[in-house]
Amino acid sequence: MAPTLFDQAPKPGDLIKIFRGTYEHWAVYIGGNEVVHLIPPSGDDSNPFNGLMVLLDSNKAEVRCQKLWEVVGPHRYTINNFLDYKYEPRQRDIIVREACRMVGQELPYSLTSHNCEHFVTELRYGISQSRQVNRAAAIGGAAVVGVGILAAGAILLSALFKDHEEEKKKKKGDIVTETER
Repeated sequence: MAPTLFDQAPKPGDLIKIFRGTYEHWAVYIGGNEVVHLIPPSGDDSNPFNGLMVLLDSNKAEVRCQKLWEVVGPHRYTINNFLDYKYEPRQRDIIVREACRMVGQELPYSLTSHNCEHFVTELRYGISQSRQVNRAAAIGGAAVVGVGILAAGAILLSALFKDHEEEKKKKKGDIVTETER
């Protein structure tokens, strides 16, 4: 087994975060060097951009059980039970049993509400969450706010410039008509 972030082996019920360049894929470790994960059909990620396109274009996904290294491929992974500080993890045997029971099922898939990270957090904590989605929403929200601030600044500068031009005309003695304002 290759090293993880902390150079330790995962335990059954641990969440596995796989870094695939353009996105992160999530699985739950069930023991025996195997993981259960949610992946859209044809979700073979040898090309990270191909994998991302499959994720964007799918509305169904399959629950699969595979060897950890088949899922990780050439990428790196870490054990990441990131919500343990916030929620009590379910018992490991329950996580594994429920994950194994779901293998082979086809489930709804949505990049924003039913993705692989939602799937594994539901198994571990009983609560479906995705930090990837939350980060993307925060970035998108910040971008919208930034564009709004730029637009408001442009309007303000335009108004100030217009007022400045009117003041210059008044000082010269020019008549400022209503249409020029």
